Amino acid sequence: MSLFQRIERDFLAAFKAKRAEEVAVLRMLKAAIKNKEVDLRRALTDTEILEVVAKQVKQRQESIEQFRAGGRSDLADTEERELHILHKYLPQPLTEAELVAVVDDTIQALGASGMKDMGQVMQAILSAHAGRVDGKAVSSLVRARLSA
Repeated sequence: MSLFQRIERDFLAAFKAKRAEEVAVLRMLKAAIKNKEVDLRRALTDTEILEVVAKQVKQRQESIEQFRAGGRSDLADTEERELHILHKYLPQPLTEAELVAVVDDTIQALGASGMKDMGQVMQAILSAHAGRVDGKAVSSLVRARLSA
C-alpha cells in the first residue's frame, strides 16, 4: 500500500469515527500533497509524499516554538497534537549514534575535507535518509565534523 493510500484510508476511518482533529490534519496534508501534484503536473512518489509530510511536521514544530515563546500554550498544545498525528506517516528517525555514523561514513565516502564540502555532504545525507533525519541536527553535526 502506498503512503497516499494509507493517508486516504486513515482519513476515511477518522471521518467515520468523527475524530475532527485528525480529519482536519489529514485533510490539510492531502491538500498539501494535491498542491504539490498540481505544481509538478504528475502524481507524487512515496518519497515526494514523505517530503511533504516532513515539511508539514517542520511547520508544526516551528509553530510550537513560536507559540511557546509568545505564551500561547493552548495553541502550542493543539499544534503538538497535530504533530503527533503527522508523525505516524514518517519513518522511524535515526538515533544519535546512527546519525553520527552516517555523517562520518558520508564524509569519508565523499572525501570531504573542509567547510567547502558541507553542501555536498548535507545533500547526500538528506537524500539518502529522507524523513528520518532533522536538517538542523545534521547541519550542526556536519559542521562540527568538517571544522575539526
